[in-house]
Amino acid sequence: MKNSNQITNRFKEVFLNGTWIANTNYKTILSDITWQQATQKIEPLNTIALLTFHINYYLEGVLNVFKGGTLDIKDKYSFDCPEITSETDWNNLRYALTHNAEVFSKYIKLMSDNELDTIFVDEKYGTYRRNIEGLIEHSYYHLGQIALIKKMIK
Repeated sequence: MKNSNQITNRFKEVFLNGTWIANTNYKTILSDITWQQATQKIEPLNTIALLTFHINYYLEGVLNVFKGGTLDIKDKYSFDCPEITSETDWNNLRYALTHNAEVFSKYIKLMSDNELDTIFVDEKYGTYRRNIEGLIEHSYYHLGQIALIKKMIK
């Protein structure tokens, strides 16, 4: 199996359809959360909506590079979530995350081993492979937080 297929499967596992590592994924865990639950604050934790925005922020930023654009994201803005005040706002955020994950996975699958091992934007960021795997690991970290917050809310 080509490396890109393996990485694509790992990526889809955390976002779209997997249960092997965390027994859930973003699409599933967010599917039955209302906007009120997504924005419910349990001190000192972030809200589910904020964590969803945070992960999608990085997905969108890296995806922009995949599409030929520049890397414009900054860590300091990764929690600047617009206020969620309705089910429509929450649905739009969930849709954006799922849609971006689907598109992102298609870009990974098309990458050759050489492309995966190419420098991502700047040498200080490492390779495409390192950034994709880092995004997967980062996403699992926050998926675990969402799972715990969801249990606390429900």
